[in-house]
Order: sequence, then structure tokens, then C-alpha cells
Amino acid sequence: MNKEQVEQQFEQSQLLIKAVKTEIHQFIVGQEQILDEVLWSMLAGGHVLLEGLPGLGKTMLIRTISEVMDLSFARIQFTPDLMPADITGTMVLQPDEQGKQHFHFHEGPLFRHLVLADEINRATPKTQSALLEAMGEKTVTIMGKTKQLEAPFFVLATQNPLDMEGTYPLPEAQLDRFMCKLLVTYPSKEELKEVIKRTTGNTTKSLSKVATVEDLLTIQHLVKQVLVADDLLDVAINIISATQPNSEDATELGNKYIQAGSGPRGLQALVTMAKARALSLGRMHVSIADFRHTAFPVLRHRILLNFEGEIAGITTDKVIEDILENTLRVEAGNKR
Repeated sequence: MNKEQVEQQFEQSQLLIKAVKTEIHQFIVGQEQILDEVLWSMLAGGHVLLEGLPGLGKTMLIRTISEVMDLSFARIQFTPDLMPADITGTMVLQPDEQGKQHFHFHEGPLFRHLVLADEINRATPKTQSALLEAMGEKTVTIMGKTKQLEAPFFVLATQNPLDMEGTYPLPEAQLDRFMCKLLVTYPSKEELKEVIKRTTGNTTKSLSKVATVEDLLTIQHLVKQVLVADDLLDVAINIISATQPNSEDATELGNKYIQAGSGPRGLQALVTMAKARALSLGRMHVSIADFRHTAFPVLRHRILLNFEGEIAGITTDKVIEDILENTLRVEAGNKR
């Protein structure tokens, strides 16, 4: 494939992403930044954790994305009594034509393109950990037999804030499997008015399937071809290094309040999601602005604050902002 054909593919992909967003906004009001970040993550092949209070439209957004992109969909309502086999599936004894009993695998809801793990932090840690293999390896192992999940595969999970009654904090190993964590906030007054108009009137909108599974796989392949210059890759590495206390790139705020920072998986997520953002904006190369916009969702669940930071009311977003300002200021100084 020559350069002209590649450029044409990039242009077609950008137009398709715009069409997907336009169709989703026929049904979803506002949430522009959340939608962008979810799509960037999916184009990069990553999983997404959405945190927010009940009733803010997290579940509806995910279901709408699956319909517009024609992805097979399954919703798992996480509850304290949910068992791992309810998610992964199980082996069931079934008789054959001769009456002999044989084990047959009964697929669980994980065997879909897009899995909505609704209120994931209401299930016990044992059940939450059943997702680890699927999220990390795209496989499920039952009774020693490994089953491959169909590509593409995404887990889009919602959770309530941890201080709400009846919730369990997600294990750090599972949190790290999510490419990004998004904070869903209250809509504005204008958005609330539009929500009421759309949901309490007689008119109903039907969604069109704008993209296909093949389209999504093609775009994911193109994301890998987006270029990252060596100096920009160094910037990404410095950002990740600055999340680690007492490193040479750590900031004063980070040394004071960070207990543990991001590792290689965070760097992979930062670079890949930046590539996806660049492609969605019609560029074949990553810029500093891509790191500015993707660092917050990629790193906010990978930075663990110490007790002093929690007491002082410091947020991970505040720490990330400080890291970006310091890292990019140093980068600008080195170029002079």
C-alpha cells in the first residue's frame, strides 16, 4: 500500500469517526468529552472505567455506542451474589444421541464484542478478578480449557464513587487493565432541558448502524501506524517517570503526595490513546496536545496517593496537572 492509499484510509477513518459521533449525539445529549475519550480508548483497543453517580447516562451511552457501531452487546449487572461463572460461562453436562453424558461449554456474557459491566464495584473482589484474564489476554479459561474471545473485545465498566454504601474498591491489578478512567459529571442546565425534551415527549429517535466490526478493526490497525517522533516519545516517558515518587522527573508535589505511580502499561496506554486521538483529528502523527488530553484519563487511576495526600484533599487530577506543567516546561526549555 503506497503513501497515497494510506492517507486516503486515514481520511476515510476520520470521516467515519465523525459520523459515529454525530449519530450517537442524535440520542445522547452532551457528554462530548466523555464520548471522545471512550471512542479514543476503543480505537486504541482499550477498556474503559466510567465513574459517576447513578442516573447520569453512563449505561445509556455505552449501549448507544454498541448499536451505532454494530457490536454484539452484553450487560452484566454486578451484585454481591454474582459468581465468576455467571460472567465467564461454565461447563454443562449434556447427553448425546447415544445417551452418554459429555461436557459442553456454555458461553457467558463475556463472549460479546462489548461488555457492559454495570456497577462493577458492587460485586465482591473474587468476581471482579474473573475479568482479569479476559481484559488482559482476551481469553477465558474454564476447567483447564482456554477459549479465545472474538475481536474486538471491550469491557466498558461503570462504578459508583467508592464512598457510597455497598461498594468494594477494585483491585489495583484490575484497575491497571483499564486503559482509562473517566469521571462522569452532572449535565448543564441547557443539557438537562434537552434531555427532558427528548425523553418526555411523543417523538422517538431510532439509531442507525454507522460502522461495522470490520471498520473498527481497520481503524485499530491504522492507529498503530500513527507516527510518534522520538522526542515526543521521550516526553511520554518523562510523564510516566514523574508519577513515580523520588524519580529524577518527580515533582515536589508528587514526591510529597504520591505513594505509587504508573508503570509500563500506563506508558503503552498513554502513547496508544494519543495515537487514537491524533487519527480521529485527521493527523498521521502524535503531538504534545495529544498527551495533554489523554494523560488525565490514562493516569488518574494509576496514581495512588498516600495518606497525607488524602487528608490534604489532593486529587490525582491535580497531581497530573502539576506533572504535565513541569514536564512540558522542561521540554520547552530543552528546545531553546
